[in-house]
Amino acid sequence: MANLETSLKECLSSIDGATAAALVDYTSGMALGTLGGGKEFNLEVAAAGNTDVVRSKLRTMEHLGLKEEIEDILITLSNQYHLIRLLKGRGGNGLFLYLVLDSNRANLAMARHQMRRIESELEV
Repeated sequence: MANLETSLKECLSSIDGATAAALVDYTSGMALGTLGGGKEFNLEVAAAGNTDVVRSKLRTMEHLGLKEEIEDILITLSNQYHLIRLLKGRGGNGLFLYLVLDSNRANLAMARHQMRRIESELEV
């Protein structure tokens, strides 16, 4: 089992094109840990803003009566992919992994595969 810091480092080192990663509590909007980002990309603001995306999708699914679970949410921009993966394991309720990828360098299928692996090893 990996701790938060190790898992975020693993996201950036093992996923091609990854530029930022965070573990976010979508009930409060707080980032529990962040790595990457920079002056041009405020990861704290992005993480907090994406809690609205998660909450909205969960609310919509509830209104539709869908009993399925969200695996991940993908937002594509002209030069970036934003990947949100809700944690399913023990202690992961209300949390998601947030990953920012450079779309010119990333392999989306491999990024999703790696995030699943990292999530399974994360001890919250």
